[in-house]
Amino acid sequence: MNLQKLAKSYIPMSETAYYILLSLSTPRHGYGIIKFVEDLTEGRIELGSGTVYGTLSKMLKDGLISVLDSKGRKTVYQITNNGKWVLLLEMNRIKKLYKDTLSQEVYFK
Repeated sequence: MNLQKLAKSYIPMSETAYYILLSLSTPRHGYGIIKFVEDLTEGRIELGSGTVYGTLSKMLKDGLISVLDSKGRKTVYQITNNGKWVLLLEMNRIKKLYKDTLSQEVYFK
């Protein structure tokens, strides 16, 4: 899939997809992803294994992640350069969203 199509199919990104991709800053297996996201978000996001593996499967098919190692039932995933690019696009979108919101906070005081 070319980069423009990737951007259109992932941006804006769901929180689930965002945190899964973010968690792969270090290669991890499915349970490691679940624990990382739960710890990072202080329990605000609890990912189910079906959601994680469904999202990983789509990201793998689209080339955002790759399999680093697979032993038995433990598959370790890592982010690809395309995945880093999409994640950076989403981070920049979120930064802009935050900046826009702060510029309007006078209306909420």
